[in-house]
Amino acid sequence: MPNWPAEHAPPAGRAFAWTPAWVVLAVALWPLPGPAEAVFSLGALVVAGQLAWVAARGRPMPLDRGAFVLAGLLFGAYWLPELLSAPDALDRGRAWKETLADLRYLPLLWGIAIAVREPRGRRVVAGGIAVLALAWSIDALVQALAGASPLFRGLDALKGLSGGGPLCPVDEVQAWDRVSGVFGDCNPKLGLVLASLSPFALAWAERRGRARGWRVAAGRVGAAVLLGGVRAGWLTFGLVVLVSGWRVLGPVRLAGFAVAGVLALGMLHLASPQLQQRVARTTMVLQGDAGGLDGALSGRGRIWQGALCMARSHPLNGVGVRGFRDAWAGCDPAPGEAAAWGDGDALHAHQLVLELLSETGVLGLLAWLGGAFVAWRAWARADAGARLRAAPALLALAATVFPLNTHLAAYSTFWGGVLVLLAGLHAGLLHARADTPAEAGATHR
Repeated sequence: MPNWPAEHAPPAGRAFAWTPAWVVLAVALWPLPGPAEAVFSLGALVVAGQLAWVAARGRPMPLDRGAFVLAGLLFGAYWLPELLSAPDALDRGRAWKETLADLRYLPLLWGIAIAVREPRGRRVVAGGIAVLALAWSIDALVQALAGASPLFRGLDALKGLSGGGPLCPVDEVQAWDRVSGVFGDCNPKLGLVLASLSPFALAWAERRGRARGWRVAAGRVGAAVLLGGVRAGWLTFGLVVLVSGWRVLGPVRLAGFAVAGVLALGMLHLASPQLQQRVARTTMVLQGDAGGLDGALSGRGRIWQGALCMARSHPLNGVGVRGFRDAWAGCDPAPGEAAAWGDGDALHAHQLVLELLSETGVLGLLAWLGGAFVAWRAWARADAGARLRAAPALLALAATVFPLNTHLAAYSTFWGGVLVLLAGLHAGLLHARADTPAEAGATHR
């Protein structure tokens, strides 16, 4: 049986002192999905081995029992739908491969919780993520003014020096109509990533500059999210600003900040042809017909109809995780017609609830709802200090999976890793060791 340390016992698990730097490094590598996934996966394997060694020798575990259990429950909510959908998936080979590969997320969640258990680790992880988000935002603004991202050029140059080809060959470009920043035009996820990480940047800035620091950070990150051109990121960031700003500024000053933001948006709209294109496409919804709505959603209306077809055909456990593309031909509501997203089949539902219903069925949706209940219940039962520590992680997680939005595939390698990171931070911060009085005072100065 694991040996759980007492609440006020000295810090345990010095062998895990590498975990805070590991988490920050993996996030810093997100613009390079392959290396980021390798760092996360290798770290998770090391965590699993070290935890087994600690348990076998009867030594104190390096995380709280509550964090251990909560992380396990959140893992179950994510992983069980994969397992239940695999036996009769349309592509059983891929479904079982995904199911087995995602077992790594359990030690990954525990490792993230270990990384933020002690005050020093929390400062490294939360501060590192905040600085990365702010740096990527500033880099995006430089790209908007100068036409190129310095950080992306630096990564591209490093790859060239190592003997590899360019990070983004011209024939693989996915979007010229938005600022892509350090992620590059072949991987236009900047707006979504910044929106999901923005609670950490805003909390970090508030601790150092109070309301003024919050405003500066919100302005910089918000401008980068807007120029990133991902409308799902706009909504995610809007939710973050609403919740965080209500607490920091209060309703009156938040309204003033919103007015200033609208004026700034107008100036950005005039100065950015790319933003003008995205806004023009969004306003197509005002046409009031199905064609305008589908155009505003970049063809997602057609995709959502197909997802509902899959959910009706396989209501219990879906077509299998990542099996959307295999089921698309039989559920395309307009076969033979040119798609708004270009050539090829639809790859996923672009909406979390529909992804769960189509790929994992009612069982998968119920598992996720159970995970949401567990995360919220743990928050509601925690003391005020724990809730303060975990507030940025919970806000980031809730805004990222907000159901009235469009989403990347929750079971894809990249976005699944983002969700697991946020879930691990929530579990770890909620059950972390309390700050000393001196540290607590420094936090609120």
